[in-house]
Amino acid sequence: MAEFELILIEKPSDGVGLIRLNRPKVLNALNSSVMNEIATALTAFSSDPNVRVVILTGNEKAFAAGSDISEMSGKTETNILQDTGVRNWQTIANFPKPLIAAVSGFVLGGGLELAMTCDIMIASESARFGQPEINLGIIPGAGGTQRLTRVVGKSLAMEMVLNARMLNANEALRLGLVSKVVPLETYLENALELAKQIAARAPIALQAAKKSVNAAFELGLSKGLELERQQFAMLFNTSDQKEGMNAFLERRRAKWQGK
Repeated sequence: MAEFELILIEKPSDGVGLIRLNRPKVLNALNSSVMNEIATALTAFSSDPNVRVVILTGNEKAFAAGSDISEMSGKTETNILQDTGVRNWQTIANFPKPLIAAVSGFVLGGGLELAMTCDIMIASESARFGQPEINLGIIPGAGGTQRLTRVVGKSLAMEMVLNARMLNANEALRLGLVSKVVPLETYLENALELAKQIAARAPIALQAAKKSVNAAFELGLSKGLELERQQFAMLFNTSDQKEGMNAFLERRRAKWQGK
């Protein structure tokens, strides 16, 4: 894997990769270099058969407190529209394996948008979520108006985007923005335990399941059902399907081969 300056890469457990944002002095603010490194790391993990699940995290004070304003301030409309960095966001959103965001502290602006591209979000009790771009005279530009609205609904999304309302961890849990809230001291440990459990599942089925659930947000019902059916049928061509069903009938633990 390539050498990185702004993120740290680990493989903390069998089948699990971890990406840690590492710009603590600026609360892990996202700039083009950070996004490029995340996308590069995920591309490497996507082709690594020994990694089945990836965790994306920051530190206790901030997952990411937003985009790097010093990099953005001088840009023009043309700069934004021609920015090839959007491909990094697409790479993250299209990562085929399960991606877990373990968040704590500030999860704001681009940080919240990044966390929402992940499949599951585990939050510490200290986590605070928001889209405060309106305070800078702009709006969310990396999916915030779209993904947030699909999760929390129009009225609350409008208040968060129009008036920079922030959510605490328990509010985020109640609304379904995160799947679990845990103590600050154990939030990464909890994410790792979940990742280990998921990594023990059938690898091809994991990717098919992720693709199908995402289709519920991206497609209409009829097309989503069609995609689900296709993914369901495809899995019957895999060795893992035969192994899983035979293991169930024989009352033993399945041994997945990822093929």
